[in-house]
Amino acid sequence: MVRELIHDPILLAGKSSPAGPEDLPTARDLLDTLLSHRETCVGMAANMIGVNKAIVVFFHGDAPMTLFNPEIVKASGEYVTRERCLSLLGGPRETKRFEKIKVRYQNEKFQTRLMTFTGFSAQIIQHEIDHIHGVLI
Repeated sequence: MVRELIHDPILLAGKSSPAGPEDLPTARDLLDTLLSHRETCVGMAANMIGVNKAIVVFFHGDAPMTLFNPEIVKASGEYVTRERCLSLLGGPRETKRFEKIKVRYQNEKFQTRLMTFTGFSAQIIQHEIDHIHGVLI
């Protein structure tokens, strides 16, 4: 189900709690919401739809991917970029990112996985992980 987007910076600044199997419906709603905004959005965190759980969805190339409880365990190649956020009004904001990240996360079966991301996928994931930590650009 497509959910309404949250734009309140106070609500978005809340830290997310760990996700579990009971949060699979939220992940599906988050993915549906991302797909409905595909023209203007490449990733979302659950707090963007009003649920403070550590769930991230994003486009990894053309394919959507869902990460539960993601955490960056290694990063390299720091650079400065400008990003927009669907939840925040105004133009792009400057932020620091890493070109390459290694992420530990759980898949939809809540099996722990480790995967390395580079380039734009890495940038999207960092933005969304910031969201689940209550960090806004």
